[in-house]
Amino acid sequence: MAYIDYYKILGVDKSATQDDIKKAYRKQARKLHPDLNPNDKEAEKHFKELNEANEVLSNPENRAKYDKYGENWKHGEEYEKAQQQQRQQYQGGNYGGGFSGADFGEGEDFSDFFQSMFGGAGGGSNRSSRGSASGKFKGQDVHAELNLNLKDAATTHQQTFDINGKKVRITIPAGVYDGQQIKLKGHGSPGINGGPSGDLYITFNINPDSNFERVGDDLKTKVTIDLYTAVLGGEVTVNTLDGSVNLKVKPGTQNGTTVRLKGKGFPVYKKDGHFGDLFATYDVKLPTDLTDKQKELFEQLKNS
Repeated sequence: MAYIDYYKILGVDKSATQDDIKKAYRKQARKLHPDLNPNDKEAEKHFKELNEANEVLSNPENRAKYDKYGENWKHGEEYEKAQQQQRQQYQGGNYGGGFSGADFGEGEDFSDFFQSMFGGAGGGSNRSSRGSASGKFKGQDVHAELNLNLKDAATTHQQTFDINGKKVRITIPAGVYDGQQIKLKGHGSPGINGGPSGDLYITFNINPDSNFERVGDDLKTKVTIDLYTAVLGGEVTVNTLDGSVNLKVKPGTQNGTTVRLKGKGFPVYKKDGHFGDLFATYDVKLPTDLTDKQKELFEQLKNS
């Protein structure tokens, strides 16, 4: 696995505060969000890297491990345990001054150790026999995808599915976005030698909706109105995610006019009672099959 500099991805230095990291993530997430970059594979890739970087650096414990072990941060605890066991083994034998050769200093390269212990920095299954026999190791992580329609993503609900032959039930918070990933600790593959199970990572795929386009926490929709309502004004029914509302149309409304319905957009993730806005764009439909009388009236308007 190639080393990924999470600080560089977020655009902050190593002395950044948690608030700095939060602000940097939000700023870039708005630019790279899949809803704003449809069919852009490069933006989608960077967005996933951004989420991964934020998941690590926004958690003080994970950040400390990352700062110490770099790309091997997930196996930092395994390294510490194995190192301790090796010290005990060598101190218990006829080796004199103990096993100091494995006492790497902070910031030094652990890659050789992890390569032999875990079969690579990514924690693959090709662990050496010594590593498997001498310690308990965490199982492999499992990655899964879950497809949701837009209305499902807008509602907190539960779903159950099978992972490794086990039923897993999760609660999906309202407001999840396309490409978002969550972690369920301990729901991955079983550990080695009684070690802890790996984690389950679920990536949400939000299916396109025929009525609404999502942009961040806002929604966009088109509303058809007839020419007479556009000219004279009136009332039109606008569909929202949770029902419909009646909206007044001003006289002389032009085709393409957009109005905002505050708080009628998408729920904000993990912020109860907070919603984006709904932007309704009018599509003025011209009349067809006019009668002679109606055509005459239009002629009169044209020449007036």
